[in-house]
Amino acid sequence: MRKVYKLIVKAVQNGKLKEPFTSHDFRKACSGLGEGTYNAFLWKHRLGKPGSNTELCERISPGKFKLIRPFKN
Repeated sequence: MRKVYKLIVKAVQNGKLKEPFTSHDFRKACSGLGEGTYNAFLWKHRLGKPGSNTELCERISPGKFKLIRPFKN
């Protein structure tokens, strides 16, 4: 989880990934991760997910996300 999150933060900070982003945008900006990672990571770590203790992103609209700030280490 930490590796994937750091890749997303870096991509947002260097402008490679624009917010809000889709899982397809995430896949293009952070290629090379396991195929199931792109959609699953965003849904699993979204704000308001029942039982989640790792809220790292927020769902803005259907299929679009942005990272929660301040960034976590």
